[in-house]
Amino acid sequence: MDLEFGRDMRSPQRDSWKTTLLLAYQSLGVVYGDLSISPLYVFKSTFAEDIQHSETNEEIFGVLSFVFWTLTLIPLIKYVSIVLRADDNGEGGTFALYSLICRHANVSLLPNRQIADEELSTYKLECSAERTDKSRIKVWLEKHKKLHTALLIMVLIGTCMVIGDGVLTPAISGLEFSLSKDHREYAVIPITCVILAFLFALQHYGTHRVGFLFAPIVLAWLICMSALGLYNIIHWNPHVYQALNPCYMFKFLKKTRKYGWMSLGGILLCMTGELQYSSKNLSRKVSTDNAGSEAMFADLGHFSYSAIQLAFTSLVYPALILAYMGQAAYLSKHHDFYSNSQVGFYIAVPDKVRWPVLVLAILASVVGSQAIISGTFSIINQSQSLSCFPRVKVVHTSDKIHGQIYIPEINWLLMILCIAVTVGFRDTKHMGNASGLAVITVMLVTTCLTSLVIMLCWRRPPVLALCFLLFFGSVEALYFSASLIKFLEGAWLPILLALFLMAVMLVWHYTTIKKYEFDLHNKVTLEWLLALGDKLGMVRVPGIGLVYTDLTSGVPANFSRFVTNLPAFHQVLVFVCVKSVPVPYVFPAERYLIGRVGPPGHRSYRCIVRYGYRDVHQDVDSFETELVESLATFIKLDASYRCSEASGAGDQEEERGARLAVIGSSRASYDIQDSVQHSSATSVEMTMTTTRRRSGDDDGSPGGGRAKQVRFFIDSHVVSPEAADSKQVAEELEALAAARDAGTAFILGHSHVQCKPGSSLLKRLAVDVGYNFLRRNCRGPDVALRVPPASLLEVGMVYVL
Repeated sequence: MDLEFGRDMRSPQRDSWKTTLLLAYQSLGVVYGDLSISPLYVFKSTFAEDIQHSETNEEIFGVLSFVFWTLTLIPLIKYVSIVLRADDNGEGGTFALYSLICRHANVSLLPNRQIADEELSTYKLECSAERTDKSRIKVWLEKHKKLHTALLIMVLIGTCMVIGDGVLTPAISGLEFSLSKDHREYAVIPITCVILAFLFALQHYGTHRVGFLFAPIVLAWLICMSALGLYNIIHWNPHVYQALNPCYMFKFLKKTRKYGWMSLGGILLCMTGELQYSSKNLSRKVSTDNAGSEAMFADLGHFSYSAIQLAFTSLVYPALILAYMGQAAYLSKHHDFYSNSQVGFYIAVPDKVRWPVLVLAILASVVGSQAIISGTFSIINQSQSLSCFPRVKVVHTSDKIHGQIYIPEINWLLMILCIAVTVGFRDTKHMGNASGLAVITVMLVTTCLTSLVIMLCWRRPPVLALCFLLFFGSVEALYFSASLIKFLEGAWLPILLALFLMAVMLVWHYTTIKKYEFDLHNKVTLEWLLALGDKLGMVRVPGIGLVYTDLTSGVPANFSRFVTNLPAFHQVLVFVCVKSVPVPYVFPAERYLIGRVGPPGHRSYRCIVRYGYRDVHQDVDSFETELVESLATFIKLDASYRCSEASGAGDQEEERGARLAVIGSSRASYDIQDSVQHSSATSVEMTMTTTRRRSGDDDGSPGGGRAKQVRFFIDSHVVSPEAADSKQVAEELEALAAARDAGTAFILGHSHVQCKPGSSLLKRLAVDVGYNFLRRNCRGPDVALRVPPASLLEVGMVYVL
């Protein structure tokens, strides 16, 4: 959770040059860890078996020319100059692009969408709704529902490939040691497995504990590569710069033909770090308290665009070019290798500095591996928010950095897969083929989504988007075909992983949507709830009952099942809907939508809790406390609002019951202290519109005991003295306080899903077998919502889909 969240959105004014330099330095360890270690295995993977390093040097110069122009066209021009501008409130990646598209066109498959969500501060559009005219492409996309599904599948493909790279990157980085082939079997493989196990075992501590080392390590590694490159260029071949001429690429393909084309799968590894752009955000806000050398690693945050651009263009890009030119300069003067497996990074390192370089390379590899591991945790959390992944346990690893998370099940599963890949493949050739296919697939997905952003969000002519798609798509399609041809040589692994993950995500998403439609069609009316007391002799018991549902209106079927079998419910009843909205974050002051269900005397409310796709759900004590505060605030606000409308034409009770209010929090930041007692000096902000408020001081100390008591006061300045129902408001607040003291019960549905008779075999396999297996073996909704077992009440529900 982020102490600065809620007030640390970047100012629209430009950063000072000192701030830009600081952010550029700290971005090295977060964004460029994976990209910086690509010289370790690019030449070795390219010259694995397909092509030979001959005396003419046409092969090595051709590869260098391909590397130079690939780094220039894809990372420098496509990503740094274009794609990074398509940020979603500072967030990047396939989910951010999908979120942008869904906000500008009605193509989202997420349920529970409301007009009120568009009033969120982070729900910004590139142009105002008044200026937006529907283009033909937008109308075409919104009209065909199958295109909505195809768009989601495209996003999930990119997501699955990033997760697959989370398996491959740590393994391929760990195997690249400078040892002879004789030592590889009994030294390199075990050492790599030990390093991987150690790396994954440290994940639960959180990267913030060692994150301050990441930027210096990557900086030292980039300087080291630059120095080695300059040394090799000056000492071995100062004219190697001539290989940057694109003519060498055509000479290379003309001489090597089919095998040269197949070797492109190794060359594309030079931009493997671009997966970082798909798994992390564009920015990271570093507060003044954390200035200096502390580079807290996280996949969330706020880096400015100028800092990202400065770091890449002034340091990362030149260092990579010098490193590849230095290797090529050395290899152009050395041809007496026993095999092509010796054409690697360490062969060009002088013997006197080989071991220090090896140690630094291992540290840089760990940073690059850590980046993709943390990115995998982030993507799994995002997938859960889109109802595309089974529920897993998400653990906060930092009290200061919002969203720095750890997922135990995914961590140990990744470790097992990484070690299995290391032992099974044993060399970087097959891993390079597998990683290359994962990298280029994500790039193709990003190119397609960015083309839609150019048209739908930036309002640029479709011809410009088509040019972007054709130019960069053709380059990436060339590399994709070269990687796909090596299906039997390792490229099958990311395809297999992606297919398995895709099956899991699609089954979970399909069944979740169908369950929501079932609830929507079987919900009961408000009149049914109000008349229930007279029919069944309903009893109201002390306490607060929180009924969890996916519906934003009406009464869910699981509650009707509950009260018809047990005609009693709590004195204060709250229908809680926890929903995701297509934005990265939701400010705490805008998280709650509160409304009534029925007249004030019924003591029934509706609470809609909104989270972004990068938000992490708060713990149950914080939620329970804030919910009661929000209800008390709403009661006061509703009284004032009804009083102001009393002189107008008769406002219908049904409309008032359906009205929802955004209740502002008195805490501007996402800082939930252990003590939540409020003094009378603390005024609760109330508004019927979206608000944000900044609080200058903390209320409570972390060292105090946890107090599960909320104090609120009836303020005469809030409730007008002329209001006829001021006494009723006081009674309602007293009833809420008494119910809170009596305890809170969490009423959740325990569902069982089955297909209706006559369903197809595929649907029965997906729902009856696949979904129910996942449901039984993943975290239940009570665990995901962090509900205490003593307060849990489950209602059985059978969904016939």
